[in-house]
Amino acid sequence: MNKLRKKFLFLMIVVTVLGFVGCKTEDTDVKKIKDLEFTVVSDDDLPGELKKIIDEKKENPFKLSYSNKDYLYIVVGYGKQESGGYSIAVEDLYLTSNAIYIDTNLIGPSQQDLVSQGVTYPYVVVKLEFLDKSVVFN
Repeated sequence: MNKLRKKFLFLMIVVTVLGFVGCKTEDTDVKKIKDLEFTVVSDDDLPGELKKIIDEKKENPFKLSYSNKDYLYIVVGYGKQESGGYSIAVEDLYLTSNAIYIDTNLIGPSQQDLVSQGVTYPYVVVKLEFLDKSVVFN
């Protein structure tokens, strides 16, 4: 009986290992097809619904995409900051075979900058032609 148990245990281990080896994760193709043209949108030019969503989320860091029939808007917010003088650089925005990738960077004020005192909520909104792709934030 002991020999049968050992064979059964060995068989279960082999099946488990083969199960893990056989699992395949989804392909995440990050090979850049092309850089995407975009516009940074000011608050005055935001769709009303998107402006409302941003106002609700701006207290904490957030990332979102919003689309209408013509455009895709990608928003990255950096949450509450204790002063003014912040800017956001869009380091990269490109298309792959299965997604749109965006990389942004919050740039704080330098020691020499005269900045407004008080709370600010820096965020950037980029607008591009509508593409039916998921957005990946780097």
